Amino acid sequence: MSLKRVAAVMLRQFYLMRGSFSRVSPLFAWVAIDMLLWGFMTRYLNSLTVSTFNFVPMLLGAVLLWDFFVRVMQGVSMAFFEDVWSRNFLNIFATPISISEYVSGLVLCSIVTSSVSLLMMMAVATAVFGLSFLAYGWMVIPFLMVLFLFGIALGVFACAVVLRLGPAAEWFIWPMPALLSPFAGVFYPLSTLPRWMQVFAHFLPPAYVFEGLRAVISGGVASKTGLVQGGLLAVLYCLLACRLFSWVYRQAVRTGLIARYSAETVS
Repeated sequence: MSLKRVAAVMLRQFYLMRGSFSRVSPLFAWVAIDMLLWGFMTRYLNSLTVSTFNFVPMLLGAVLLWDFFVRVMQGVSMAFFEDVWSRNFLNIFATPISISEYVSGLVLCSIVTSSVSLLMMMAVATAVFGLSFLAYGWMVIPFLMVLFLFGIALGVFACAVVLRLGPAAEWFIWPMPALLSPFAGVFYPLSTLPRWMQVFAHFLPPAYVFEGLRAVISGGVASKTGLVQGGLLAVLYCLLACRLFSWVYRQAVRTGLIARYSAETVS
């Protein structure tokens, strides 16, 4: 693997973003709006309850972690879509770059963009609503790692779907986090779900993160076994997603589909 080629993929995204306010602003604006919206919601809920329970670390912390996961996924898929929208896909693979180098470049782009969004969310949540990450202790690190790995897996999977079905399939991609959120138990314990949804939830790494988050905020201890299971599932999904993307690419090359790849829907 050539690190220069990996860096070149990332450098291209940097040049795209450097001169485009519309590409840079979502890294700050939407996540800040999310933090403000849910932050004021938690304040309102705190004013309704007579107990001393604080909704900020529970609810706003969950929103922050979920937004981080979504930004990781979008960091991978948006970098890929830039090549699709600009019809640059064939140009890239006319070069000696390999699939692993290209995907690694997408992941690096996601690391940078999601880190910027995470810092913005932490700044707003801490400065405006007093969210203290000390409440989560060192467990915040495995929480973020599991969500990061699953976000990468979902982003690469999304790229594979669009590569196989065509640019119009991006409309299947954007709702993916929303479709998974009811099963992940972002805002409620998994025990509130019907049995069949609980079974599905145990295959989702974020479900272990948010169960652990609630346990820590309630004064308990997050299940290390659960987090290990979530981490292993996230790694497995990463490997499967990369494998799927590579297979779809080879099929597209073998069948000639990639030669017809353009901004129009692929039949």
